[in-house]
Amino acid sequence: MPKSEIKTFPVLLAGGSGSRLWPISRELYPKQLVSLVGTDSLIQNTIKRLSPVLEPEKIRVVCGEEHFFEIARHLQDIGVPPKGKIIAEPCGRNTAPAILLAVLNILRTEKDAVILIFPSDHVIKELECFQEKLKTAISLAEMDYIVTFGIKPDYPETGYGYIEGARPVRNGAFAIKRFVEKPDEKAAKHYLEAGNFFWNSGMFAFKASVLLREFKALEPALLKKMQKMVSGGTSVPIEMYKTLPDLSIDYAIMEKTKRGVVLPSEFGWSDIGSWKSLYDFLPKGDNDNVVEGDVILRNTRNCFIRGNSRLIVTNDIDNIVVVETADTVFVSDLEKSKNVKSIVQELKKQGRKEYKAHTTVYRPWGTYTILEENRNTKIKRIVVYPGAKLSLQMHHHRSEHWIVAQGTAKIVNGEQTIYLEENQSTYVPKTTPHRLENPGKIPLHLIEVQMGNYLEEDDIVRFDDDFGRK
Repeated sequence: MPKSEIKTFPVLLAGGSGSRLWPISRELYPKQLVSLVGTDSLIQNTIKRLSPVLEPEKIRVVCGEEHFFEIARHLQDIGVPPKGKIIAEPCGRNTAPAILLAVLNILRTEKDAVILIFPSDHVIKELECFQEKLKTAISLAEMDYIVTFGIKPDYPETGYGYIEGARPVRNGAFAIKRFVEKPDEKAAKHYLEAGNFFWNSGMFAFKASVLLREFKALEPALLKKMQKMVSGGTSVPIEMYKTLPDLSIDYAIMEKTKRGVVLPSEFGWSDIGSWKSLYDFLPKGDNDNVVEGDVILRNTRNCFIRGNSRLIVTNDIDNIVVVETADTVFVSDLEKSKNVKSIVQELKKQGRKEYKAHTTVYRPWGTYTILEENRNTKIKRIVVYPGAKLSLQMHHHRSEHWIVAQGTAKIVNGEQTIYLEENQSTYVPKTTPHRLENPGKIPLHLIEVQMGNYLEEDDIVRFDDDFGRK
């Protein structure tokens, strides 16, 4: 196939929970959806830096089903229509199945394609250098190489995997000699001095046809299972997807293929894998502090302080991270802050909700924020997007009061359909079918007061889903 006929598709991997950036990143709202650098979320930043080399309309995003609607909203907010661009995995099975799923999805409409893989939660400072490397990687992929972007290390990092380069190939790339797991400090210093070791960025470029041939040769069982799953063109059942092996693309293909090359790259890359790596990436203020929010510092140096809704005051501290959210405060030695992952695992083991969700929860129709909660009462602030509606539902054990604070609400309350404006309210008794809808052009804000001796989510009886489908 002539090169001019092969289209290029960027694929963003947007799975994972980013637990090393807890409490900002959580299972239901992971770091790729968070604004950590500038005002855009990390996934929005990733998309924006691909232009003008790669076309936004060719973007595909692989994510978990629980993040589908919020990722769609993030794409829409930066002018990228999400329809047909988001591929939902029913559960996470690592990068090899995710990439293979995206490749097979693209090949439904293309005979072949050049595909570039990008994690959606990394950051890059030098955009022009990055975009030039994209062009080089595309040219190598067109020659049937499988390209991985290797970041030239500038210090002996022990938190990244490394790639050892061998003989030169072309366009500045090297054949891959081996992949190396995260080293100890002594080995990392040796890699830095050797000059032919590179950080493994998790970014790739290849032809779809070339990668499929490698899967057929190296992981034929996985390829066969995935092809069978997607052949029907409908969503993949979770029971089937769970049977796939938990494999990284490095282990499945890159460590075994003869077509792999590493492209040395220097464009100010970071995977933002911890609060320390975010601190290192961001510009520093007075006394080498990174500060966001309502913060007062006194005799504070080399610290990362991020506030959300409350005043934070620090006194006589050094090399500390403080991250405040509506329901949690995390304080740690900055160098050891990556150990928060084990704390998240412990929270999950204890059944604490803080590992999973924020006080504000994102839904297809909007958001709700828990303002106050006790045994018999829960107070929420609900925001419904223009044109959106919640499911038709009822509750056996609780009643609800709705007070409109902004916008217009269309409400089904039993046999009645009513419209409420600002400062108007209604009462929904127990066992009454009800639905909330925003018929207006601005977000609908209302306060919900739930009363009853059973306030759990499984008290809900739904008659349809969040789109009104029965």
